[in-house]
Amino acid sequence: MSAHPPLHLAVALDGTGWHPAAWREPGARPRDLFTAGYWADLVTEAERGLLDFVTFEDSLGLQSSHLTEPDGRTDQVRGRLDAVLVASRVAPLTRHIGLVPTVVATHTEPFHISKAIATLDYVSTGRAGLRVQVTARQNEAAHFGRRTFPPLRVEDWDTPAGRDLIADLFEEAADYIEVVRRLWDSWEDDAEIRDVATGRFIDRDKLHYIDFEGRHFSVKGPSITPRPPQGQPVVSALAHHSVPYQLVGRSADIGYVTPHDTDQARAVVAEIRAARTAAGRAEEPLLVFGDLVVFLDDDPAAAEDRKARLDGLAGYAFTSDAEVFAGSPLQLADLLLEWRRAGLSGFRLRPGVIGHDLEQVTRALVPELQRRGAFRHAYEADTLRGLLGLGRPANRYAAATA
Repeated sequence: MSAHPPLHLAVALDGTGWHPAAWREPGARPRDLFTAGYWADLVTEAERGLLDFVTFEDSLGLQSSHLTEPDGRTDQVRGRLDAVLVASRVAPLTRHIGLVPTVVATHTEPFHISKAIATLDYVSTGRAGLRVQVTARQNEAAHFGRRTFPPLRVEDWDTPAGRDLIADLFEEAADYIEVVRRLWDSWEDDAEIRDVATGRFIDRDKLHYIDFEGRHFSVKGPSITPRPPQGQPVVSALAHHSVPYQLVGRSADIGYVTPHDTDQARAVVAEIRAARTAAGRAEEPLLVFGDLVVFLDDDPAAAEDRKARLDGLAGYAFTSDAEVFAGSPLQLADLLLEWRRAGLSGFRLRPGVIGHDLEQVTRALVPELQRRGAFRHAYEADTLRGLLGLGRPANRYAAATA
């Protein structure tokens, strides 16, 4: 048996898989990609494997092999369904697994998103979260017409102008999360009276203005949606370097990070924990998940050959911000348990080909981790916060009133 607490495990769902040629593999179901049934099947399989949650990728522009602009390719999957709506459609078909859609904070309104995620929490009976993302792409800004960004190449990010822009985007994201969280608290838990005899449906004194004033947002509130079942749905963000590490430490419940070895994982965890302490939240729980792209087969050589074949179809060797693992579920279990010793709370796995690798996670990796005493044998809670060991937070405005 493991001396560590059980691992948390999630999968990141994106199209037919994270490899750009995944849609051409047998079992990829590209014709079903924009149907509700496709996504319901994926999440049902993830729940079969007792995973903590799934994340749904999203963006405000077409997918691209370029980081800063569209690539114009027509031989790869392009187009997405709205992540929040997909999660809401899937929610009534599942019972335990958490549902975490991606939300782009840069061009959307926190009032709208707070309402959407609160609604998802009601529809799923307490299993909602969100993943906050930023963007500086010119083509995405042009969809809204409210702001512009300078043209930036990848090499421009590490210039004074690039660093200033990144810092501003993540400062805006921190304010965005703060507004969303305050709106979730703007109704006290017992604000709804629903007393037919007296004709009182709500207690107006238990709805609160949030009166948020910042450089990026001025929001009065209250929300129009009652406080979510979890009180605060789980907030998460992907972080690659110090500026987003600060966002995770200051504002999130979960940070996804992309180390490539144990030493790097240890250093990243330490930096995020330090950011948490600097934000005055050292006593509040924070989970750090390692991200990996995975190609899994019982025979490690088969996994490597499959990735190589997909690389040939794509016309280039696939790489990622995260570590790319091609091997057996047993080997992956070894790696996850090794990296856990660096302080990671769990892992978010990105299936290279969802039609193949998701089942390798749920039907091969999970049993191997269970055999080693490192993963649950049954769901032990009814909410996402419960699965993650996060308590239900008190309402800030109720505490102030008291």
